[in-house]
Amino acid sequence: MSDPSPRVTPKPASTVAGDDLPAPGVIGIGLAAVLTFALAQGSWQWFATFVGVTLLAVMLAFQARAEWTPRIGSSYMRGLVAYSLVVGLCVAIALAPLLQRRAWLFPMPGTRRDCALLGRYQALQAEASLGDLAGGDGAALAFVRESQARKAVAECLAATTTLWLPLYGVAVAVLVGTVAWFRDRARARSRTDPAG
Repeated sequence: MSDPSPRVTPKPASTVAGDDLPAPGVIGIGLAAVLTFALAQGSWQWFATFVGVTLLAVMLAFQARAEWTPRIGSSYMRGLVAYSLVVGLCVAIALAPLLQRRAWLFPMPGTRRDCALLGRYQALQAEASLGDLAGGDGAALAFVRESQARKAVAECLAATTTLWLPLYGVAVAVLVGTVAWFRDRARARSRTDPAG
C-alpha cells in the first residue's frame, strides 16, 4: 500500500555564480557590445574612456569563475574566455580616445599625415562652400575652416583607431586570460595540496 502523505519535491538548486558563466559577466558582455557599437560611430570621445573604465570596474567587482579545471570544454574555461574577452573589450573602449589622439601610444604616422591633409582639404571645401559670404567676416570664416578641419582629422583618425581596436582588445584578453588561468590553477593546487 502506498503512503498517502504528500511528497515534497525539492526545488532544483539555483545556479551559483561559480557554477557557470556569472550573470554580471553576461550583462557586461551585452552592455559592452552595445556601447562599443554605439560609440564607434564618428570620433572617439572621452566619454568612451569613462564607459570602458566603468564596465571594467563592474566586471572586476562581480566576476566569479568556476573551480579551476584543465578541461577545455568545462564551465571554468567558458567563463574564463568570456571574462577575458569582456575585459579586453572594456580596455579597448577605454583606450580608444587615447589611441586616436596620442601618437606616442598609437603612432600610425602615415595615417596621421594623410588625415592632416584631409583636414586641410575639408577646410578649403568649407571656405569654397561659403562663396561670397567668405569675405564678410574673417573671424567666422577662420572658425568654420578650423572646425571643419578638426572634425575631418578626428573622424579620419577614429576610423583607423576603430580598425586596430580588436587587436588591442584581443591582446589584453589573451594576457588577462593567461594570468587568470595560472593564478586559478595555483589557488586550486594550494587548496588540494596536503602540505599547504
